[in-house]
Amino acid sequence: MGIGTILIGIVIVVTLAVIGFYNGVVRLKVKVDEAWADIDTFLKQRYDMIPNLVSTVKGYMKHEAETLEKVTQLRSAVQNAGSMKERAEADNMLSNTLRSLFAVAENYPDLKANQNFLQLQTDLKAIEDNLQKSRRFYNATVRDFNTKIQVFPGSLIAGIFNFVKREFFEAAGDERENVKVSFEETKGE
Repeated sequence: MGIGTILIGIVIVVTLAVIGFYNGVVRLKVKVDEAWADIDTFLKQRYDMIPNLVSTVKGYMKHEAETLEKVTQLRSAVQNAGSMKERAEADNMLSNTLRSLFAVAENYPDLKANQNFLQLQTDLKAIEDNLQKSRRFYNATVRDFNTKIQVFPGSLIAGIFNFVKREFFEAAGDERENVKVSFEETKGE
């Protein structure tokens, strides 16, 4: 066997390795994009429900106009967000505001008994559960993608093909804090 044959063999092996790496990263990139699209779908479902929720709650919560207005503004902010990071931040703020809306709703017994409100609350909980699962799947695919393009020798090849690290979907700062629970004594018990 000549030196030329060995060099040709090495070039073929390296070429096949690069092709294999490239195809693997492209598959992971598509998976990351698909995972983000799943999150986007659930966010859209939630956004589509918000006007119904606001109109159902509006009649009962006349004194909570500020909260309802904030929900509407944040809904628009999420829809108009440009980057994935901006959208995630706006979505986290909307999630917090929806939680406070449901907490305030506890003060209105007639609202809590309203069938439309109960159904919207149930539907939103289901969507939130699906969003949580989708966010975990998204972060897992981002982890796999980022690992593949950051470890050697993949980092060299990823740089050549301009594969860049993806951002994780992270919880807002206040969602990372410990939950404060207080048990208040009620009179008459």
